[in-house]
Amino acid sequence: MRWCLRIEYDGYGYVGWQRQKNGSSIQQSIEDAIHKFCGERVSVFGAGRTDAGVHALRQAAHFDLNRDTKAEIVRDALNAHLRSQSISIISAHVVSCKFNARFSATERSYVYKILNRRPPPALDAGRVWHLQKWLDVDSMNKAAQVLVGEHDFTTFRAAMCQAKSPVRTLTALSVARVEDLVTVSARAPSFLHHQIRNFVGTLRLVGEGKWTEIDVKNALLSRDRSKGGETAPPRGLFLVDVVYPTEVSGVA
Repeated sequence: MRWCLRIEYDGYGYVGWQRQKNGSSIQQSIEDAIHKFCGERVSVFGAGRTDAGVHALRQAAHFDLNRDTKAEIVRDALNAHLRSQSISIISAHVVSCKFNARFSATERSYVYKILNRRPPPALDAGRVWHLQKWLDVDSMNKAAQVLVGEHDFTTFRAAMCQAKSPVRTLTALSVARVEDLVTVSARAPSFLHHQIRNFVGTLRLVGEGKWTEIDVKNALLSRDRSKGGETAPPRGLFLVDVVYPTEVSGVA
Protein backbone atom coordinates (compact mmCIF):
# COMPACT_ATOMS: atom_id res chain seq x y z
CA MET A 1 0.00 0.00 0.00
CA ARG A 2 1.22 3.49 -0.83
CA TRP A 3 0.82 6.03 1.93
CA CYS A 4 0.85 9.82 1.84
CA LEU A 5 1.88 11.80 4.92
CA ARG A 6 1.26 15.45 5.68
CA ILE A 7 4.06 16.70 7.88
CA GLU A 8 4.72 19.75 10.03
CA TYR A 9 8.24 20.50 11.23
CA ASP A 10 10.58 23.10 12.62
CA GLY A 11 13.67 22.91 10.44
CA TYR A 12 16.02 24.34 13.06
CA GLY A 13 18.67 21.79 14.01
CA TYR A 14 18.15 19.63 10.92
CA VAL A 15 20.36 19.48 7.82
CA GLY A 16 17.20 19.79 5.72
CA TRP A 17 14.65 17.36 4.36
CA GLN A 18 17.06 15.09 2.51
CA ARG A 19 19.06 12.37 4.23
CA GLN A 20 22.71 13.40 4.61
CA LYS A 21 25.81 12.10 6.36
CA ASN A 22 26.56 15.33 8.24
CA GLY A 23 23.55 15.44 10.56
CA SER A 24 19.90 14.65 11.25
CA SER A 25 17.38 15.11 8.43
CA ILE A 26 13.59 15.12 8.37
CA GLN A 27 13.54 12.25 5.86
CA GLN A 28 15.82 10.02 7.94
CA SER A 29 13.90 10.76 11.13
CA ILE A 30 10.60 9.67 9.58
CA GLU A 31 12.14 6.56 8.00
CA ASP A 32 13.53 5.57 11.38
CA ALA A 33 10.12 6.13 12.99
CA ILE A 34 8.49 3.86 10.39
CA HIS A 35 11.05 1.15 11.08
CA LYS A 36 10.43 1.37 14.82
CA PHE A 37 6.69 1.17 14.18
CA CYS A 38 6.55 -1.88 11.93
CA GLY A 39 10.06 -3.20 11.38
CA GLU A 40 10.08 -2.31 7.68
CA ARG A 41 12.90 -0.32 6.09
CA VAL A 42 11.35 2.08 3.58
CA SER A 43 12.33 5.14 1.58
CA VAL A 44 10.23 8.25 2.17
CA PHE A 45 9.95 10.62 -0.81
CA GLY A 46 9.10 14.26 -0.14
CA ALA A 47 7.36 16.84 -2.31
CA GLY A 48 10.27 19.21 -1.88
CA ARG A 49 13.78 19.10 -0.44
CA THR A 50 13.66 21.96 2.03
CA ASP A 51 17.05 23.32 3.07
CA ALA A 52 18.56 23.28 6.55
CA GLY A 53 16.59 25.63 8.79
CA VAL A 54 13.51 25.81 6.54
CA HIS A 55 10.18 24.89 8.13
CA ALA A 56 6.99 23.23 6.87
CA LEU A 57 3.31 23.42 7.75
CA ARG A 58 2.04 20.78 5.30
CA GLN A 59 4.94 19.03 3.63
CA ALA A 60 3.83 15.95 1.71
CA ALA A 61 5.67 12.65 1.37
CA HIS A 62 4.93 9.12 0.22
CA PHE A 63 6.23 5.64 1.01
CA ASP A 64 5.19 2.02 0.40
CA LEU A 65 4.34 -0.28 3.27
CA ASN A 66 3.66 -4.04 3.25
CA ARG A 67 1.82 -3.97 6.55
CA ASP A 68 -1.97 -3.63 6.37
CA THR A 69 -3.05 -1.11 8.97
CA LYS A 70 -5.31 1.89 9.63
CA ALA A 71 -4.50 5.53 8.89
CA GLU A 72 -4.88 6.73 12.47
CA ILE A 73 -2.57 3.95 13.66
CA VAL A 74 0.14 5.02 11.19
CA ARG A 75 -0.21 8.68 12.16
CA ASP A 76 -0.23 8.10 15.93
CA ALA A 77 2.50 5.47 15.93
CA LEU A 78 4.87 7.65 13.94
CA ASN A 79 4.17 10.63 16.20
CA ALA A 80 4.92 8.45 19.22
CA HIS A 81 8.33 7.59 17.78
CA LEU A 82 8.95 11.24 16.78
CA ARG A 83 7.94 12.76 20.12
CA SER A 84 11.51 13.78 20.97
CA GLN A 85 11.82 15.72 17.70
CA SER A 86 10.20 18.84 16.26
CA ILE A 87 8.34 16.82 13.62
CA SER A 88 4.61 16.06 13.63
CA ILE A 89 2.65 13.80 11.29
CA ILE A 90 -0.57 15.76 10.69
CA SER A 91 -2.27 13.04 8.66
CA ALA A 92 -1.70 9.72 6.90
CA HIS A 93 -3.84 8.15 4.19
CA VAL A 94 -3.63 5.53 1.46
CA VAL A 95 -3.19 6.87 -2.08
CA SER A 96 -3.11 5.52 -5.61
CA CYS A 97 0.00 3.58 -6.61
CA LYS A 98 0.40 6.27 -9.29
CA PHE A 99 0.82 8.96 -6.64
CA ASN A 100 4.26 10.54 -6.31
CA ALA A 101 4.73 13.24 -3.68
CA ARG A 102 7.11 15.18 -5.90
CA PHE A 103 5.98 14.58 -9.47
CA SER A 104 2.20 14.45 -8.92
CA ALA A 105 2.12 17.92 -7.34
CA THR A 106 0.36 20.64 -9.33
CA GLU A 107 1.19 23.56 -7.03
CA ARG A 108 3.43 24.45 -4.12
CA SER A 109 3.00 27.44 -1.83
CA TYR A 110 5.48 29.08 0.50
CA VAL A 111 5.53 32.04 2.84
CA TYR A 112 8.57 33.97 4.03
CA LYS A 113 8.28 35.85 7.33
CA ILE A 114 10.14 39.05 8.19
CA LEU A 115 9.94 40.66 11.62
CA ASN A 116 10.28 44.34 10.80
CA ARG A 117 10.96 46.24 14.02
CA ARG A 118 13.84 47.46 16.18
CA PRO A 119 13.55 44.92 19.06
CA PRO A 120 14.71 41.37 18.29
CA PRO A 121 12.31 38.41 18.34
CA ALA A 122 11.86 36.40 21.51
CA LEU A 123 9.05 33.93 20.77
CA ASP A 124 9.76 33.70 17.02
CA ALA A 125 13.54 33.50 17.12
CA GLY A 126 14.64 31.06 14.42
CA ARG A 127 11.35 31.47 12.53
CA VAL A 128 11.65 34.99 11.11
CA TRP A 129 14.24 37.20 9.43
CA HIS A 130 14.69 40.17 11.73
CA LEU A 131 15.13 43.42 9.80
CA GLN A 132 15.25 46.66 11.76
CA LYS A 133 15.00 49.17 8.90
CA TRP A 134 11.38 49.94 8.02
CA LEU A 135 10.22 48.30 4.79
CA ASP A 136 7.91 49.93 2.23
CA VAL A 137 5.62 46.96 1.69
CA ASP A 138 3.53 48.61 -1.04
CA SER A 139 6.63 49.18 -3.17
CA MET A 140 7.79 45.61 -2.52
CA ASN A 141 4.44 44.18 -3.57
CA LYS A 142 4.37 46.27 -6.75
CA ALA A 143 7.90 45.19 -7.68
CA ALA A 144 7.01 41.56 -6.95
CA GLN A 145 4.48 41.55 -9.79
CA VAL A 146 7.34 41.94 -12.29
CA LEU A 147 8.34 38.39 -11.40
CA VAL A 148 4.91 36.76 -11.85
CA GLY A 149 4.48 34.62 -14.96
CA GLU A 150 6.80 32.42 -17.01
CA HIS A 151 10.41 33.61 -17.00
CA ASP A 152 14.00 32.49 -17.09
CA PHE A 153 14.81 32.84 -13.38
CA THR A 154 18.58 32.39 -13.62
CA THR A 155 19.05 35.59 -11.58
CA PHE A 156 17.18 34.00 -8.67
CA ARG A 157 18.61 30.51 -8.94
CA ALA A 158 21.26 29.07 -6.62
CA ALA A 159 24.59 28.26 -8.22
CA MET A 160 24.22 24.61 -7.12
CA CYS A 161 20.68 24.28 -8.46
CA GLN A 162 20.32 20.94 -10.28
CA ALA A 163 17.18 21.78 -12.30
CA LYS A 164 17.63 21.17 -16.02
CA SER A 165 16.01 24.49 -16.95
CA PRO A 166 15.86 27.89 -15.18
CA VAL A 167 12.44 28.56 -16.73
CA ARG A 168 9.55 28.44 -14.26
CA THR A 169 6.00 29.77 -14.11
CA LEU A 170 5.37 31.82 -10.98
CA THR A 171 1.62 31.78 -10.32
CA ALA A 172 1.56 34.45 -7.61
CA LEU A 173 3.94 36.55 -5.51
CA SER A 174 2.68 39.07 -2.95
CA VAL A 175 4.00 41.09 -0.02
CA ALA A 176 1.82 42.13 2.91
CA ARG A 177 2.17 43.55 6.41
CA VAL A 178 0.27 42.92 9.64
CA GLU A 179 1.76 45.24 12.25
CA ASP A 180 5.46 44.28 12.53
CA LEU A 181 5.20 41.07 10.50
CA VAL A 182 5.92 41.29 6.76
CA THR A 183 5.09 38.18 4.72
CA VAL A 184 6.16 37.29 1.19
CA SER A 185 3.82 34.64 -0.25
CA ALA A 186 4.61 32.63 -3.38
CA ARG A 187 2.78 29.99 -5.44
CA ALA A 188 4.01 27.97 -8.41
CA PRO A 189 3.95 24.42 -9.79
CA SER A 190 7.63 24.17 -8.82
CA PHE A 191 10.53 26.34 -7.71
CA LEU A 192 14.26 26.51 -8.32
CA HIS A 193 16.77 26.07 -5.51
CA HIS A 194 16.83 29.23 -3.32
CA GLN A 195 14.39 30.95 -5.70
CA ILE A 196 12.08 32.32 -3.00
CA ARG A 197 14.91 33.30 -0.66
CA ASN A 198 16.56 35.17 -3.53
CA PHE A 199 13.24 36.89 -4.31
CA VAL A 200 13.03 38.03 -0.70
CA GLY A 201 16.61 39.32 -0.62
CA THR A 202 15.95 41.29 -3.79
CA LEU A 203 12.62 42.70 -2.63
CA ARG A 204 14.28 43.82 0.58
CA LEU A 205 16.32 46.27 -1.53
CA VAL A 206 13.06 47.72 -2.85
CA GLY A 207 11.54 47.94 0.62
CA GLU A 208 14.57 49.85 1.90
CA GLY A 209 14.40 52.31 -1.01
CA LYS A 210 17.65 51.15 -2.59
CA TRP A 211 16.01 49.61 -5.66
CA THR A 212 12.92 50.33 -7.76
CA GLU A 213 10.55 48.11 -9.71
CA ILE A 214 12.69 48.79 -12.80
CA ASP A 215 15.79 47.49 -11.03
CA VAL A 216 14.00 44.23 -10.27
CA LYS A 217 12.93 43.90 -13.90
CA ASN A 218 16.47 44.59 -15.13
CA ALA A 219 17.85 42.00 -12.70
CA LEU A 220 15.39 39.41 -14.00
CA LEU A 221 16.26 40.15 -17.62
CA SER A 222 20.01 40.01 -16.92
CA ARG A 223 19.81 36.25 -16.21
CA ASP A 224 22.82 36.75 -13.95
CA ARG A 225 22.74 35.68 -10.29
CA SER A 226 25.24 38.40 -9.36
CA LYS A 227 22.74 41.05 -10.49
CA GLY A 228 20.12 40.00 -7.93
CA GLY A 229 19.81 40.66 -4.21
CA GLU A 230 21.22 38.58 -1.38
CA THR A 231 19.88 35.18 -0.44
CA ALA A 232 17.60 35.62 2.58
CA PRO A 233 18.37 33.26 5.50
CA PRO A 234 16.45 29.97 5.65
CA ARG A 235 14.85 30.56 9.06
CA GLY A 236 12.02 32.73 7.71
CA LEU A 237 10.86 30.29 5.02
CA PHE A 238 7.87 27.96 5.44
CA LEU A 239 6.50 25.39 3.01
CA VAL A 240 2.78 26.07 3.44
CA ASP A 241 1.10 23.47 1.24
CA VAL A 242 1.40 21.10 -1.72
CA VAL A 243 -1.61 20.55 -4.00
CA TYR A 244 -2.44 17.33 -5.87
CA PRO A 245 -5.17 16.20 -8.28
CA THR A 246 -7.87 14.22 -6.46
CA GLU A 247 -7.58 11.21 -8.77
CA VAL A 248 -4.12 10.31 -7.44
CA SER A 249 -4.20 11.77 -3.93
CA GLY A 250 -7.56 10.34 -2.94
CA VAL A 251 -8.50 13.57 -1.11
CA ALA A 252 -9.69 16.98 -2.22
